[in-house]
Amino acid sequence: MNLVQHRRNGSNWIIRVGLALLLTLTAGLPAGSAEEAVSEIRIADGRGDWGQPNPYLHYPRGSGYVRMSWVFDTLVWKGEDGFQPALARSWVFDSEMQAFVFELQPEARWHDGEPVTAEDVAFTIELFREHPYYWIRLDDVSHAEVMDTHRVAIHLHRPYAPFIPDIGGTMPIMPAHIWREVEDPNTFTGPAAFIGSGPYRFVDFDPVQSSYLYEAFPDYYLGEPKAGRLVYLRAGQAIAALRNREVDLASIRPEMVEPLQRQGFEIVQDERGWNKKLMINHRKAPFDERAFRQALAHAIDRQAIIDRSQRGFGRPASFGLLSPDHDLYSPDTPDYAHDPERALELLRQLGYGPGPDGFLQKDGEPLEVELLVSNITAGGQTAADRDGEVIKAQLERLGIRTDLVNLEQGSTDTRIREWNFDLAVSGHGGIAGDARILNEMISSAHGAGSVNSARFDAHPELNRLLDAQLRAMDPEERRGIVAQIQHLHAEELPAIPLYYPDAFAAFNPDSGVRWFYTPGGIAKGIPIPQNKVSLFP
Repeated sequence: MNLVQHRRNGSNWIIRVGLALLLTLTAGLPAGSAEEAVSEIRIADGRGDWGQPNPYLHYPRGSGYVRMSWVFDTLVWKGEDGFQPALARSWVFDSEMQAFVFELQPEARWHDGEPVTAEDVAFTIELFREHPYYWIRLDDVSHAEVMDTHRVAIHLHRPYAPFIPDIGGTMPIMPAHIWREVEDPNTFTGPAAFIGSGPYRFVDFDPVQSSYLYEAFPDYYLGEPKAGRLVYLRAGQAIAALRNREVDLASIRPEMVEPLQRQGFEIVQDERGWNKKLMINHRKAPFDERAFRQALAHAIDRQAIIDRSQRGFGRPASFGLLSPDHDLYSPDTPDYAHDPERALELLRQLGYGPGPDGFLQKDGEPLEVELLVSNITAGGQTAADRDGEVIKAQLERLGIRTDLVNLEQGSTDTRIREWNFDLAVSGHGGIAGDARILNEMISSAHGAGSVNSARFDAHPELNRLLDAQLRAMDPEERRGIVAQIQHLHAEELPAIPLYYPDAFAAFNPDSGVRWFYTPGGIAKGIPIPQNKVSLFP
């Protein structure tokens, strides 16, 4: 397979109708010169509806954040070579103040023409403290100090190693002159709710067609973006849409890489930044037993799942959760080979034996589990989930009767959030971003709002290490702590990482935009090839 850019290791009818609708909506835009009218980038999306693009209205997964990021800028941003200036043209950590000091871009403006100031940054901290935003936590932030019009210091209660990726590079800055008067941000949906300082203005979201329309902000402080319009379209057949030049960028299945290359499309491949995993309700028996969870790990043949559901395009995941492409990945993390005999031995030690029907039982009670599955959306691509079928067959061969329940992704997320499940197949990105993802995906103290978090607090030493890695400002000290966290996660298995699907996207080079997967993921680690840096020279 000849991959040209490898980063670190609805139907056509819906598209045409959606595009026609969007063109009708934008026919009267004031900036619509003839040249700009054709300067448009169209992105295909398998799901489409990710909520409206402001921090309080978008759906709490990566695609929702990316929709919002076109409109609302952060202090810093992650490009191909790491973090770079955004609203802040420079920043420094002052150890005496225990604060990050940011020098803002004096040219930055809100979409309504008002200047972006240090007061807006300070206000944002207070807004998200009073009305929390899912993607950031401000527990370690003391306060923000306005030093002058374009200089602001964000003070910390205590050292916080992932401040730049977790807050500086993820927190959208909000306009104080608008949001100061808003009583409930979660119900604020008027036009002013979408005034940001990003490269694009939000124009329209059509919930029926699941289409989005943005227009370039001509006074953007980093220069006007390449495309006059940015359009998202729900595409049931993204490959056909690409080939017909109805869209310019789409996530693709791995087997389409070579055919699309032959047709002149550029292909990009992601690092291992997204993983499928088995969520476990460790708050109820028998899943509260570590040996039972380890038996599940031995029972599941992850390579068989990859071969069946991904046609071989994927790699088994690390049981320590962090991706092998992560700088802090520990190769000494414990592994679990597919070993049904070892799984049965662990279950026998827990008191399980064969019942009259051949399935396992304990004290006369049959061992039955419910397994939830959904059509998972990863990187804008929704695919039928066959993982559940394979896992069900593997567990039942072992003697665990398994009831497979297929739900819409939002319904599965709700049941996981409410602890109303046994096992569930889910997935998330961020595992190649900052190691703080471990806190969010393991601890209830940090991942309480995440449907992908194990919210596991039964191991005091693991929780102590999770907190310690956030305070370790010395990189080598942090590396050692993170290695211990991976080891304990692999031993405890509050959730079972399954595999990393091979992720590809294709784009039309004639569009004039070169898309890429961001090393470490967008913001906190989103593995989607839609970085706004692509829209600038």
